[in-house]
Amino acid sequence: MADKKKRRRTDQNSEDEDSVGHEVIPFKKRLKPDKVILSSLKDLVETLRSNNSSAQKTLTLSDLDLSFNCREVADLNLSSVQDAIERLILRITQSILSGSGFSFDVPARGNANQLYIPELDRIVLKDKTSIRPYANVSTVRKTTITTRILQLVHQLCLKNIHVTKRDLFYTDVKLFQDQGQSDAVLDDVSCMLGCTRSSLNVVAAEKGIVVGRLIFSDNGDMIDCTKMGMGGKAIPPNIDRVGDMQSDALFILLVEKDAAYMRLAEDRFYNRFPCIIVTAKGQPDVATRLFLRKMKTELKLPVLALVDSDPYGLKILSVYGCGSKNMSYDSANLTTPDIKWLGIRPSDLDKYKIPEQCRLPMTEQDIKTGKDMLEEDFVKKNPGWVDELSLMVKTKQKAEIQALSSFGFQYLSEVYLPLKLQQEDWL
Repeated sequence: MADKKKRRRTDQNSEDEDSVGHEVIPFKKRLKPDKVILSSLKDLVETLRSNNSSAQKTLTLSDLDLSFNCREVADLNLSSVQDAIERLILRITQSILSGSGFSFDVPARGNANQLYIPELDRIVLKDKTSIRPYANVSTVRKTTITTRILQLVHQLCLKNIHVTKRDLFYTDVKLFQDQGQSDAVLDDVSCMLGCTRSSLNVVAAEKGIVVGRLIFSDNGDMIDCTKMGMGGKAIPPNIDRVGDMQSDALFILLVEKDAAYMRLAEDRFYNRFPCIIVTAKGQPDVATRLFLRKMKTELKLPVLALVDSDPYGLKILSVYGCGSKNMSYDSANLTTPDIKWLGIRPSDLDKYKIPEQCRLPMTEQDIKTGKDMLEEDFVKKNPGWVDELSLMVKTKQKAEIQALSSFGFQYLSEVYLPLKLQQEDWL
C-alpha cells in the first residue's frame, strides 16, 4: 500500500516536473511543440493588425471635451526652436524696458497640475503656470539657470549639433552645481518652448539596448539586430536618425533588467520565438521609450513586458505605458499604449513554485509604494493589475526575475516564457 501511494505521488508530480539528472524542472512537460505556440502567436498578431486597420484614428487631447486646458509639446525643427527662443527673449527684453522686470512664465509640472486621462490612457499636464522672477531671492538662481540653458540651446541650434545632458551640465558647473538642477530646467525650457526635449538637440547618454528580429537604419547605416552578438545594439539617443524598420517578429519583449536581457540574448530566444528584445536596464530613459513607441507604431506588434514582481517593476511598466509624471507634457510622444504585463507577477510565485528562499520580504517602503499605486487611476483601470498588486501587498512578498534561476540558469528562456506564450498568460 505504501508503495502504491509513493508511486501515485510520483506520477502526479511528473505531470508538472521533468527531471534532468538530479535537477527538477517544474512544468516543462506542459510545454507544447514550438510550432503550436508559434501558430497561436501568429493568429494573435494578425488579429491585432486587423483591429488596428479597422480602428478609428487615435484619440488626441483636441478630440476630448475637457473642462480645462492641457499643455502638450510637439517635434520642432531647429529653426523653429531657434525662433521660439528669440521671440521669448525679445518679450523679456520688452518687459524689462517697460519697467515690468525680468521673469519667465514657467509651466507648473508638479503632481497637482497632472492628470490621468482614461480615454487616452496616459498622464497629461494641465495648463497652469507660475512666475519665475529674477528680482526675487528665492527664484533668482533658477531664473539665471533658465536663461543660461536657453542660451546654450540657442547655440546648439546655430551649430546644428547634439550634446548630452552631461555635456550641458559641464558647460557651467559652478552655476548648475548639480546635474539634477540643469536637467530639471531643461525640461522646463522644453515645456516653455512647446517642443519635445529631443528637439532641443540635447540627448541622454546611450542606455537602452535592442537585439533580435529587427533591421533599421541608423543615420543611413543599416543595422541587423540578429547580428549584434549578445551585447545587442545600443538604442540611438536621437530618434530622428532612426528609420526603415523591418521585422518578421511576432512580438516585442520589453525586459526590465540587464541580467534577464543577457540571458535571453545569449540563448538567442528571438530565434526560437521570433521577437525583438529591448531593455533600458531599469528605469526607462527617453530614447528607449521613443524607440519602443516607434517600433510599436511602425511594426504593429504586441508588446509584452517582463519585470520584477515588486511595486517598482509595475511602476517601470506604467512609465512605458502611461507616461511619467516628470515628463507628462510629452506623454503623447513617449508612451506606448496597450503593453501587456507578462511576468513576473505576484501570482506566479505560487503558480510556478518559486522557492521561499528566493522570495524577498517587502519593506515598509515597498508596501507603502504598493498601496499608493493601488490608488492610481491607471492601475484601477486594469482589474488584473489591481488583483496582482493587492496580492503582493497582502503576502508582503516580492521576487526578482532571477528567482527563476533556482530551477536552472536557462529556465526563463526554456520553460517560463514559452509556457507563458503558450497560455497567452498576460494582463
